[in-house]
Amino acid sequence: MSDPPDLESLVNLAVGGDMPALMSLLEACAPKVRARIDSRINPHLRSSLDVDDVMQVTYVEAVMRIGRFKTGGASGFHAWLTRLAENNLIDAVRSLEAARRPDPSRRVSAAPRTGHESMVALVDMLSGTMTTPSRHAARGEAAAHLDAALKSLPPDYEKVVRMYDLEGKPIDEVAKTIGRSEGAVFMLRSRAHDRLREAMGPSGNFFSKQA
Repeated sequence: MSDPPDLESLVNLAVGGDMPALMSLLEACAPKVRARIDSRINPHLRSSLDVDDVMQVTYVEAVMRIGRFKTGGASGFHAWLTRLAENNLIDAVRSLEAARRPDPSRRVSAAPRTGHESMVALVDMLSGTMTTPSRHAARGEAAAHLDAALKSLPPDYEKVVRMYDLEGKPIDEVAKTIGRSEGAVFMLRSRAHDRLREAMGPSGNFFSKQA
């Protein structure tokens, strides 16, 4: 039998950018996190959400955000990974339940729009603002910046946002296209929105100007 991995050393290496160390760390921590998440998935949601969905998105987030993990050693990393997974689960459950009582205001393509109009509407939704015509130029600048930010996301993140938010595709069609469950699509969308908000920065970067 091989010796158990030195998790403290793996954490230090992973935070320093060592990807193999991060993969080993995820593999070591995954069973406990997985068991915790699996116990929290309501049976009536299991047709639309699987523990594998939650863990796959969590691994992607861990890879993208490991630079933000600062302290706590192995136990801190486990707690951090668990929080990522729990947040993903919460978002998936909320979105699946909300999908049963859809609110058109939550879809940026609820009505037919051009590609640019949909992009601007997504900017408004992400920033929590409803911009006015007097800010049209700033909105256009923000839409261009958002398009560039979308292209920097992991492929599934980008595809979900473009299909669901910008093209207005139904959730089942998006899920079928990318080969994921509906719950996974909602998790990918939530995390993509988080990354886009970070990339865009404060809404004032674009909306403090007057055209």
